[in-house]
Amino acid sequence: MSVEATIVEMARQAKKAARDVAAATTDCKNRVLTSIAETIENRADAIQAENLKDIERAREMGLSPAMIDRLTITDATIASMAGGLRDVVALPDPVGEVTSTEERPSGITVSRVRIPLGVIGMIYESRPNVTIDAAGLCLKAGNAIILRGGSEAFYSNMVLAGCIADALEENGLPKEVVQLIPMRDREAVNVLLKQEDFIDVMIPRGGEGLIRFVTANSLIPVLKHYKGVCHVYVDKEADLEKAKAICINSKVQRPGVCNAMETMLVHRDVAQAYLPLVGAAFKEAGVTLKGCPETRKHLAWAEEAVEADWPAEYLDLTLAVKVVDSVDEALEHIAAYNSGHTESIVTTNEETAKRFVQGADSSAVMVNASTRFNDGGELGLGTEIGISTSKLHAFGPMGLEELTSRKFVVYGDGQIRG
Repeated sequence: MSVEATIVEMARQAKKAARDVAAATTDCKNRVLTSIAETIENRADAIQAENLKDIERAREMGLSPAMIDRLTITDATIASMAGGLRDVVALPDPVGEVTSTEERPSGITVSRVRIPLGVIGMIYESRPNVTIDAAGLCLKAGNAIILRGGSEAFYSNMVLAGCIADALEENGLPKEVVQLIPMRDREAVNVLLKQEDFIDVMIPRGGEGLIRFVTANSLIPVLKHYKGVCHVYVDKEADLEKAKAICINSKVQRPGVCNAMETMLVHRDVAQAYLPLVGAAFKEAGVTLKGCPETRKHLAWAEEAVEADWPAEYLDLTLAVKVVDSVDEALEHIAAYNSGHTESIVTTNEETAKRFVQGADSSAVMVNASTRFNDGGELGLGTEIGISTSKLHAFGPMGLEELTSRKFVVYGDGQIRG
């Protein structure tokens, strides 16, 4: 069967299976999720053996140690995947929730009820645990999903998909509820993106290049975020010790993730006191600073920032720093260069905080807290399938609720419209 024929048939089967999983009870879905977790644990040796094939191929291809680390399935990874599925079991089922009810003057009763999105297509890179995370969330929200993992994780994803398929069939749901594209051929992605008759939404997860490719080539609506250019603004009325802790955490804890700080903005009135204080901590942590002229007056060792640094997503221990004259200038800078992901202000002034919260047009705005809290687990969603900065349908981390829509349900007693 050709690549095109394979993908079209997978999409067709997913659409059919979506009806079954949409009608499944919460108990049925939870049994499947628990079964997947147990199967992963029971097949840990087989999973790691397949993962070793990917690791050996990655080394032959010259992938970086960081990429290989993300690819590796350790005992801790197995435990995390299984634990994540059990966490999803514990979450409330959003499907069927009545979010509002109103009786209209005509006598009809109008309710809005949560329903699954339908069929989700997901294209992602590197980490094979995403196969399990995405499948678990989509299943609990009553959706079917077609997965296209990175070619570097091919063997790992295939064995994990086999665990999912077996658990689905053992519990009375069709294995087509969760399907993994069984080929490395890049043409499969192009075909997948054209299946608007069968797939309801695409979710790309990976580097900016992948996400832009999907957005440019998809005939299907895309939930996405291109990158995370996150800012922390240290106000003139900030507690400087708190500001230092927040900024160090935002940049240093995990610099390679999308909710890490990439630009620090500092009010001119505290620059002389704050920049040497936080600069010493950044230097000790191995962070390269790229500063504006005012920043470099206080931190002579900082490199000169250029225009390309302000919209940059470094994803490593590099940070752009700019001194500003006001919260409004900070907001102007953020408006010009942000990616809609996460912004934070450190201040003791409630009015300034309110001004910042209102003016920062991003999916999460923090007050006196690290940017690293923009995460589904930290925000109470349990877990997430990704982060959307596109506003339409979802804005911010996407958990179970964001994998559903709502439909109107109308009850009457013979009413007709006059």
